[in-house]
Amino acid sequence: MRAFVQTGYGSPDVIEPTDLEVPTPGAGDVLVRVHAASLAAGDYFMMRGKPFPARFAIGFPKPKKDHVVGHDCAGIVAAVGAGVTRFQVGEAVYGECRGSCAEYASADSNRIAHKPGSLTFEQAAAVPTSACAALQGLRDQAKVQPGQKVLINGASGGVGPFAVQIAKALGAEVTGVCSTRNVEMIRSIGADHVIDYTQEDFTRGGPRYDVIMDNVASHSLSETRCALTPDGIHIPSSGHAGMRWIIAASLTAPFVRGQGKPFVASNNSADLAVLAELIDAGKVTPVVDRVYPLEKTPEAFRYLDGGHARGKVVIAVDTSGS
Repeated sequence: MRAFVQTGYGSPDVIEPTDLEVPTPGAGDVLVRVHAASLAAGDYFMMRGKPFPARFAIGFPKPKKDHVVGHDCAGIVAAVGAGVTRFQVGEAVYGECRGSCAEYASADSNRIAHKPGSLTFEQAAAVPTSACAALQGLRDQAKVQPGQKVLINGASGGVGPFAVQIAKALGAEVTGVCSTRNVEMIRSIGADHVIDYTQEDFTRGGPRYDVIMDNVASHSLSETRCALTPDGIHIPSSGHAGMRWIIAASLTAPFVRGQGKPFVASNNSADLAVLAELIDAGKVTPVVDRVYPLEKTPEAFRYLDGGHARGKVVIAVDTSGS
Protein backbone atom coordinates (compact mmCIF):
# COMPACT_ATOMS: atom_id res chain seq x y z
CA MET A 1 0.00 0.00 0.00
CA ARG A 2 1.05 3.60 -0.52
CA ALA A 3 1.90 5.47 2.70
CA PHE A 4 3.79 8.53 3.92
CA VAL A 5 6.36 8.06 6.66
CA GLN A 6 8.39 10.41 8.84
CA THR A 7 12.14 9.91 8.55
CA GLY A 8 13.35 12.52 11.06
CA TYR A 9 12.37 15.69 12.91
CA GLY A 10 12.18 19.10 11.30
CA SER A 11 10.50 20.62 8.26
CA PRO A 12 7.88 18.91 6.04
CA ASP A 13 10.84 17.56 4.04
CA VAL A 14 11.01 14.70 6.59
CA ILE A 15 7.66 13.37 5.27
CA GLU A 16 8.35 10.88 2.46
CA PRO A 17 6.34 8.38 0.37
CA THR A 18 6.92 4.65 0.58
CA ASP A 19 5.24 1.31 -0.04
CA LEU A 20 4.36 -0.85 2.96
CA GLU A 21 2.51 -4.07 3.67
CA VAL A 22 -1.17 -3.68 4.57
CA PRO A 23 -1.46 -3.90 8.39
CA THR A 24 -3.04 -6.95 9.98
CA PRO A 25 -5.55 -6.02 12.69
CA GLY A 26 -4.73 -7.45 16.09
CA ALA A 27 -7.19 -8.41 18.82
CA GLY A 28 -9.58 -5.53 19.43
CA ASP A 29 -8.46 -3.71 16.29
CA VAL A 30 -10.16 -2.74 13.05
CA LEU A 31 -8.48 -2.44 9.66
CA VAL A 32 -9.77 0.66 7.86
CA ARG A 33 -9.53 1.31 4.14
CA VAL A 34 -8.82 5.00 4.47
CA HIS A 35 -10.91 7.34 2.34
CA ALA A 36 -9.66 10.53 3.97
CA ALA A 37 -7.31 11.68 6.70
CA SER A 38 -6.76 15.03 8.40
CA LEU A 39 -3.83 16.72 10.08
CA ALA A 40 -4.02 17.88 13.70
CA ALA A 41 -1.68 20.01 15.79
CA GLY A 42 -0.19 16.84 17.26
CA ASP A 43 0.95 15.72 13.81
CA TYR A 44 2.71 19.06 13.37
CA PHE A 45 4.39 18.83 16.80
CA MET A 46 5.58 15.30 16.05
CA MET A 47 6.95 16.39 12.68
CA ARG A 48 8.90 19.22 14.31
CA GLY A 49 9.78 17.22 17.43
CA LYS A 50 8.67 20.22 19.51
CA PRO A 51 7.72 20.42 22.32
CA PHE A 52 10.51 17.93 22.96
CA PRO A 53 8.34 15.27 24.71
CA ALA A 54 6.57 14.76 21.37
CA ARG A 55 9.62 12.77 20.27
CA PHE A 56 9.06 10.10 22.89
CA ALA A 57 5.67 9.30 21.32
CA ILE A 58 7.16 8.11 18.01
CA GLY A 59 10.84 7.47 18.70
CA PHE A 60 14.05 9.02 19.98
CA PRO A 61 16.50 10.18 18.70
CA LYS A 62 14.60 9.67 15.43
CA PRO A 63 11.15 8.29 14.56
CA LYS A 64 10.69 4.54 14.52
CA LYS A 65 11.20 2.86 11.17
CA ASP A 66 8.18 3.12 8.88
CA HIS A 67 6.30 5.50 11.17
CA VAL A 68 3.28 6.49 9.07
CA VAL A 69 2.12 10.04 9.75
CA GLY A 70 -1.41 11.11 10.62
CA HIS A 71 -3.94 9.91 13.17
CA ASP A 72 -7.42 11.10 12.18
CA CYS A 73 -9.23 9.14 9.50
CA ALA A 74 -12.55 8.21 7.94
CA GLY A 75 -13.08 5.14 5.82
CA ILE A 76 -14.58 1.70 5.40
CA VAL A 77 -13.98 -1.31 7.66
CA ALA A 78 -11.89 -3.79 5.65
CA ALA A 79 -11.34 -6.40 8.38
CA VAL A 80 -11.82 -6.83 12.12
CA GLY A 81 -9.58 -8.42 14.71
CA ALA A 82 -10.52 -10.98 17.35
CA GLY A 83 -13.09 -9.78 19.86
CA VAL A 84 -14.47 -6.92 17.77
CA THR A 85 -18.27 -7.07 17.63
CA ARG A 86 -19.37 -3.41 17.27
CA PHE A 87 -18.11 -3.04 13.70
CA GLN A 88 -18.67 -5.07 10.57
CA VAL A 89 -16.78 -5.21 7.29
CA GLY A 90 -18.17 -2.59 4.91
CA GLU A 91 -19.33 -0.10 7.56
CA ALA A 92 -18.26 3.55 7.40
CA VAL A 93 -16.26 4.67 10.45
CA TYR A 94 -14.22 7.62 11.66
CA GLY A 95 -11.79 8.26 14.50
CA GLU A 96 -8.15 7.70 15.38
CA CYS A 97 -5.91 5.16 13.70
CA ARG A 98 -2.22 4.30 13.53
CA GLY A 99 -0.95 6.19 10.50
CA SER A 100 -3.85 7.70 8.56
CA CYS A 101 -1.84 9.06 5.62
CA ALA A 102 -1.92 5.67 3.95
CA GLU A 103 -4.30 3.53 1.95
CA TYR A 104 -4.99 1.28 4.94
CA ALA A 105 -4.62 1.84 8.68
CA SER A 106 -5.22 -0.17 11.83
CA ALA A 107 -7.35 1.35 14.60
CA ASP A 108 -8.17 0.42 18.17
CA SER A 109 -11.92 -0.30 18.07
CA ASN A 110 -12.34 1.82 21.21
CA ARG A 111 -11.06 4.89 19.36
CA ILE A 112 -13.42 4.86 16.39
CA ALA A 113 -17.16 5.17 15.87
CA HIS A 114 -19.65 4.97 13.03
CA LYS A 115 -19.28 7.90 10.66
CA PRO A 116 -21.89 10.67 10.91
CA GLY A 117 -24.31 9.99 8.08
CA SER A 118 -24.58 13.65 7.13
CA LEU A 119 -20.87 14.05 6.37
CA THR A 120 -18.66 13.08 3.46
CA PHE A 121 -15.53 11.06 4.27
CA GLU A 122 -13.41 14.19 3.87
CA GLN A 123 -15.58 16.14 6.30
CA ALA A 124 -15.68 13.25 8.79
CA ALA A 125 -11.89 12.89 8.75
CA ALA A 126 -11.65 16.52 9.89
CA VAL A 127 -13.51 15.82 13.12
CA PRO A 128 -11.89 13.37 15.57
CA THR A 129 -8.93 14.85 17.46
CA SER A 130 -9.83 18.53 17.16
CA ALA A 131 -13.51 18.07 18.00
CA CYS A 132 -12.71 15.74 20.91
CA ALA A 133 -10.32 18.38 22.27
CA ALA A 134 -13.05 21.01 22.07
CA LEU A 135 -15.69 18.73 23.62
CA GLN A 136 -13.50 17.48 26.44
CA GLY A 137 -12.07 20.92 27.18
CA LEU A 138 -15.44 22.64 27.40
CA ARG A 139 -17.68 19.89 28.78
CA ASP A 140 -15.27 18.04 31.06
CA GLN A 141 -12.54 20.51 32.03
CA ALA A 142 -14.54 23.75 32.12
CA LYS A 143 -17.95 22.17 32.78
CA VAL A 144 -19.67 24.83 30.67
CA GLN A 145 -23.25 25.58 31.73
CA PRO A 146 -26.10 27.26 29.82
CA GLY A 147 -25.92 31.04 30.00
CA GLN A 148 -22.20 31.23 30.75
CA LYS A 149 -19.96 33.53 28.74
CA VAL A 150 -17.28 31.56 26.90
CA LEU A 151 -14.36 33.00 24.92
CA ILE A 152 -12.49 30.88 22.39
CA ASN A 153 -9.01 32.29 21.74
CA GLY A 154 -7.84 30.96 18.40
CA ALA A 155 -11.35 30.43 17.06
CA SER A 156 -10.37 29.83 13.44
CA GLY A 157 -7.74 27.07 13.67
CA GLY A 158 -8.19 23.34 13.94
CA VAL A 159 -9.89 23.18 17.35
CA GLY A 160 -11.45 26.65 17.41
CA PRO A 161 -14.42 26.24 15.04
CA PHE A 162 -15.45 23.07 16.87
CA ALA A 163 -15.09 24.86 20.22
CA VAL A 164 -17.31 27.74 19.08
CA GLN A 165 -20.05 25.37 17.94
CA ILE A 166 -19.84 22.99 20.89
CA ALA A 167 -19.94 25.88 23.38
CA LYS A 168 -23.09 27.10 21.61
CA ALA A 169 -24.56 23.59 21.76
CA LEU A 170 -23.89 23.60 25.53
CA GLY A 171 -25.95 26.78 25.82
CA ALA A 172 -23.17 29.35 26.25
CA GLU A 173 -22.87 32.89 24.94
CA VAL A 174 -19.79 32.57 22.76
CA THR A 175 -17.11 35.04 21.75
CA GLY A 176 -14.51 34.00 19.18
CA VAL A 177 -11.09 35.62 18.78
CA CYS A 178 -9.51 35.51 15.31
CA SER A 179 -7.84 37.60 12.61
CA THR A 180 -9.66 40.00 10.30
CA ARG A 181 -10.01 37.56 7.41
CA ASN A 182 -11.76 34.99 9.60
CA VAL A 183 -14.29 37.24 11.36
CA GLU A 184 -17.18 36.46 9.02
CA MET A 185 -16.46 32.73 9.04
CA ILE A 186 -16.52 32.58 12.85
CA ARG A 187 -19.72 34.60 12.92
CA SER A 188 -21.29 32.27 10.33
CA ILE A 189 -20.76 29.18 12.50
CA GLY A 190 -22.66 30.68 15.42
CA ALA A 191 -20.42 32.93 17.50
CA ASP A 192 -22.46 35.60 19.30
CA HIS A 193 -19.51 38.00 19.28
CA VAL A 194 -16.24 38.06 17.33
CA ILE A 195 -13.07 39.92 18.36
CA ASP A 196 -10.55 40.77 15.66
CA TYR A 197 -7.28 40.49 17.56
CA THR A 198 -5.57 42.87 15.15
CA GLN A 199 -7.94 45.60 16.36
CA GLU A 200 -8.71 44.65 19.97
CA ASP A 201 -7.00 42.86 22.86
CA PHE A 202 -9.52 40.80 24.84
CA THR A 203 -7.30 40.89 27.94
CA ARG A 204 -7.40 44.70 28.27
CA GLY A 205 -10.46 46.16 29.92
CA GLY A 206 -13.20 44.39 27.97
CA PRO A 207 -15.91 41.97 29.11
CA ARG A 208 -15.04 39.16 31.50
CA TYR A 209 -15.73 35.54 30.79
CA ASP A 210 -16.72 32.47 32.77
CA VAL A 211 -14.55 30.25 30.55
CA ILE A 212 -11.62 31.02 28.28
CA MET A 213 -10.46 28.16 26.07
CA ASP A 214 -7.01 29.13 24.83
CA ASN A 215 -5.92 27.41 21.62
CA VAL A 216 -3.04 29.73 20.70
CA ALA A 217 -1.38 31.00 23.91
CA SER A 218 -1.06 34.50 22.46
CA HIS A 219 -0.91 36.08 25.94
CA SER A 220 0.75 35.22 29.22
CA LEU A 221 -1.24 33.16 31.69
CA SER A 222 -1.68 36.13 34.03
CA GLU A 223 -2.86 38.41 31.20
CA THR A 224 -5.43 35.86 30.10
CA ARG A 225 -6.75 35.36 33.64
CA CYS A 226 -7.42 39.13 33.80
CA ALA A 227 -10.29 38.55 31.38
CA LEU A 228 -11.98 36.00 33.67
CA THR A 229 -14.87 36.55 36.06
CA PRO A 230 -13.99 35.95 39.75
CA ASP A 231 -15.11 32.33 39.44
CA GLY A 232 -14.00 31.87 35.83
CA ILE A 233 -11.59 29.26 34.51
CA HIS A 234 -8.83 29.38 31.89
CA ILE A 235 -8.44 26.16 29.90
CA PRO A 236 -5.00 25.99 28.20
CA SER A 237 -5.28 23.95 25.00
CA SER A 238 -2.16 24.75 23.02
CA GLY A 239 1.28 23.32 22.45
CA HIS A 240 2.37 26.27 20.32
CA ALA A 241 3.67 28.32 23.27
CA GLY A 242 6.29 25.74 24.16
CA MET A 243 7.16 23.81 27.30
CA ARG A 244 7.66 26.85 29.54
CA TRP A 245 4.03 27.95 29.09
CA ILE A 246 2.72 24.39 29.49
CA ILE A 247 4.79 23.75 32.63
CA ALA A 248 3.80 27.10 34.13
CA ALA A 249 0.10 26.36 33.57
CA SER A 250 0.48 22.90 35.09
CA LEU A 251 2.37 24.09 38.17
CA THR A 252 0.13 27.07 38.92
CA ALA A 253 -3.20 25.28 38.40
CA PRO A 254 -3.49 23.90 41.97
CA PHE A 255 -2.65 27.25 43.56
CA VAL A 256 -3.87 30.05 41.29
CA ARG A 257 -7.55 30.80 41.14
CA GLY A 258 -8.98 30.38 37.66
CA GLN A 259 -5.99 28.55 36.21
CA GLY A 260 -6.91 25.21 34.69
CA LYS A 261 -4.44 22.48 33.82
CA PRO A 262 -3.34 21.78 30.26
CA PHE A 263 -4.98 18.59 29.07
CA VAL A 264 -4.47 16.07 26.30
CA ALA A 265 -7.61 15.12 24.43
CA SER A 266 -8.35 11.43 24.02
CA ASN A 267 -10.31 10.06 21.09
CA ASN A 268 -12.80 7.48 22.30
CA SER A 269 -15.85 5.81 20.85
CA ALA A 270 -18.27 7.37 23.33
CA ASP A 271 -17.26 10.97 22.59
CA LEU A 272 -17.06 10.31 18.86
CA ALA A 273 -20.65 9.04 19.06
CA VAL A 274 -21.67 12.22 20.95
CA LEU A 275 -20.04 14.32 18.24
CA ALA A 276 -21.80 12.31 15.52
CA GLU A 277 -25.14 13.10 17.18
CA LEU A 278 -24.33 16.82 17.34
CA ILE A 279 -23.21 16.77 13.72
CA ASP A 280 -26.25 14.90 12.40
CA ALA A 281 -28.48 17.25 14.42
CA GLY A 282 -26.94 20.20 12.57
CA LYS A 283 -25.32 21.68 15.69
CA VAL A 284 -21.70 21.10 14.63
CA THR A 285 -20.23 21.30 11.13
CA PRO A 286 -16.52 20.77 10.39
CA VAL A 287 -14.73 23.64 8.68
CA VAL A 288 -12.38 22.30 6.00
CA ASP A 289 -9.79 24.71 4.65
CA ARG A 290 -8.00 22.65 1.99
CA VAL A 291 -8.04 19.11 0.63
CA TYR A 292 -4.85 17.54 -0.77
CA PRO A 293 -4.48 14.19 -2.57
CA LEU A 294 -2.44 11.55 -0.75
CA GLU A 295 0.59 12.09 -2.99
CA LYS A 296 0.77 15.72 -1.81
CA THR A 297 0.86 14.90 1.90
CA PRO A 298 4.18 16.79 2.41
CA GLU A 299 2.59 19.84 0.78
CA ALA A 300 -0.34 19.58 3.20
CA PHE A 301 2.12 19.54 6.11
CA ARG A 302 3.89 22.52 4.57
CA TYR A 303 0.64 24.49 4.43
CA LEU A 304 -0.15 23.58 8.05
CA ASP A 305 3.41 24.57 8.97
CA GLY A 306 2.68 28.05 7.62
CA GLY A 307 0.32 28.69 10.53
CA HIS A 308 -2.53 30.20 8.53
CA ALA A 309 -4.93 27.26 8.11
CA ARG A 310 -8.53 28.18 8.81
CA GLY A 311 -10.22 25.02 9.99
CA LYS A 312 -8.85 21.64 9.01
CA VAL A 313 -6.39 20.41 6.39
CA VAL A 314 -7.59 17.13 4.87
CA ILE A 315 -5.88 14.40 2.82
CA ALA A 316 -8.07 12.61 0.23
CA VAL A 317 -6.82 9.02 0.10
CA ASP A 318 -9.44 6.84 -1.61
CA THR A 319 -11.68 8.90 -3.88
CA SER A 320 -13.58 5.96 -5.40
CA GLY A 321 -16.63 6.80 -3.27
CA SER A 322 -17.30 3.13 -2.45
